[in-house]
Amino acid sequence: MKNFHIERPDESIREALIDKINNLTKPKGALGILEDLALQIGLIQQTLSPVLTHPHNVLFAADHGIVEERVSKSPKEITWQQLSNFLHGGAGVNFLCRQHGFKLLLVDAGVDYDLPYEKGIINCSVGRGTCNFLKGPAMSIEEMELCLKRGAQITDMIHADGCNVVSFGEMGIGNTSPSSIWMHLLTGISLEQCVGAGSGLDTDGIRHKYNVLKQSVDHYTGNGSVEDIMAWFGGYEMVMAIGGMLRAAELKMIILVDGFIMTNCILAASKLHPEVLSYAIFGHQGDEIGHKLVLDTMQVRPLLNLGLRLGEGTGAICAYPIVASSVNMLNEMDNFAHASITKYF
Repeated sequence: MKNFHIERPDESIREALIDKINNLTKPKGALGILEDLALQIGLIQQTLSPVLTHPHNVLFAADHGIVEERVSKSPKEITWQQLSNFLHGGAGVNFLCRQHGFKLLLVDAGVDYDLPYEKGIINCSVGRGTCNFLKGPAMSIEEMELCLKRGAQITDMIHADGCNVVSFGEMGIGNTSPSSIWMHLLTGISLEQCVGAGSGLDTDGIRHKYNVLKQSVDHYTGNGSVEDIMAWFGGYEMVMAIGGMLRAAELKMIILVDGFIMTNCILAASKLHPEVLSYAIFGHQGDEIGHKLVLDTMQVRPLLNLGLRLGEGTGAICAYPIVASSVNMLNEMDNFAHASITKYF
């Protein structure tokens, strides 16, 4: 499997960062989470004056064999139809990328359709969608490893383009199902608490989805390793996002984490390399039932809770102005000594 060499940020600059933050012209701690973010970003970049450059939203797309079991309210063809919508600029992620200055990259990880690559979709396809994991592994170990490699290559590409802050998004009808199983198997939270409405299932639909996923878990005969769980129950776009996240941490980039699916991707990434969490900022807590539970289990705090459940990277991009404000605070506020203001705390 591809090797990642991820190091936690050097702590030697921590005290200098704290001293700078505490001596800005404000009461100590008065800017709350902005101060926490400034410290984290300063540690990642190893500087008292961090910068955010050329933000990207990388959106991986793929289809899922488990959709055959009617676990999603949306039909499978929505995956490729939404990719077409992204190309034409008409989706939720498009207006947010335009508003906040993100470059949008669309990556085919494994969509079951003849996509127009010449129009700007990047072809990283590993197959025409995963297999139905109710009946066996969603993908082979070799396919899983290829997804990690190709996700890392996409991060290399945007890093070479000058990007140091990236959000990852996804498009894949049915992908809350593999996410729920990953959450269950990687945290020990009961499966019932991990299974939600996805794109809009009613109570009966959620119960059916739970029964299908429970049977899938009951039929699992793998070795229980993180890698095996990723392959047996994962989606191509999800594993590719993990590869992208791990490479971003290796390159000391800031990772903006989106909703339920991407949170479970960085959960899996952290089981392989715990150090990745030092580079992660959790943008949003969504409406999917298990999202708060997995965030709490990881002991991380999302910046926003807007009731979003769209995916695509939308929650992470919405949170970006807060991240930018933390950097501006550190770089643009004056300090007590220079401003000739007596410390008032």
